[in-house]
Amino acid sequence: MAIVALTLRPGTADDAAECGRICYEAFTGIAEEHAFPPDIPSPEVGVALIEGALTHPGFYGVVAEFDGRIVGSNFLDERSAVVGVGPVTVDPTVQNAGVGRRLMRDVMERAAERGAPGIRLLQSGYHNRSFSLYMSLGFAHRATVACVQGPPIGRALPGYTVREATDADLGACNDVCRQVHGIDRGGEVADALKQGTARVVEREGRVTGYATDLAFFAHAVGETTPDLQALIAAAPRFGGPGILVPAEDSALLRWCLSNGLKTVQLMSLMTIGLYNRPDGAYLPSILY
Repeated sequence: MAIVALTLRPGTADDAAECGRICYEAFTGIAEEHAFPPDIPSPEVGVALIEGALTHPGFYGVVAEFDGRIVGSNFLDERSAVVGVGPVTVDPTVQNAGVGRRLMRDVMERAAERGAPGIRLLQSGYHNRSFSLYMSLGFAHRATVACVQGPPIGRALPGYTVREATDADLGACNDVCRQVHGIDRGGEVADALKQGTARVVEREGRVTGYATDLAFFAHAVGETTPDLQALIAAAPRFGGPGILVPAEDSALLRWCLSNGLKTVQLMSLMTIGLYNRPDGAYLPSILY
């Protein structure tokens, strides 16, 4: 039964503790129900994640309340032209009551008001309810993605140079992204440059790929699969649950597995609106 008295409002920094708790409990409950490790390993990580989204000017946040009690939240990453959804979380005590649908419709309306050409998200393959929700809202399944994790590979590939990115690389990174995806993700690259996590790969003296980090909440793009192999091989670690490797890039996924990484879970990349089949190699973030 739907919660009729549900109200939605913009999120604020003061909501971080409660929304973070719900985020942790919701993801943990669903993961444990299906015998998978949780994406959010602790309440503290959940609070930090939600606080970061609530206080970042490039994110839109919405909070759901019922009888004055916070029961869920959702976010829209607006740092680039194509927007990414998540995390969308609902208090386990009110799941399957229409809260998630209301939160999704809110961010979809926000994207439409902004004139965003496309909306994207990733969802856990084991969570059939969320897959059905997104499909019913008009999302299309675009790719199956493997989340892989393991020890750092720690080696260089001959002919490829991986180095820390600088502000001067932003234009080249955007060029590679547009070549592969038809759009750039310059807002995310700019944030990664400020955080010091961005890396580029060079081949024959020019930038042929980049990674905002090698992590669950980061993305990477390369002209070719070996460009991404070089970035992955040089990473000091893989942040969070792991990196996201499109299963259709079987050469890259097999290479990851042969270098000691293991598949944690399979996920679905889903989209509404503008979507170009990638012309090159890429790792999505958990947002897209």
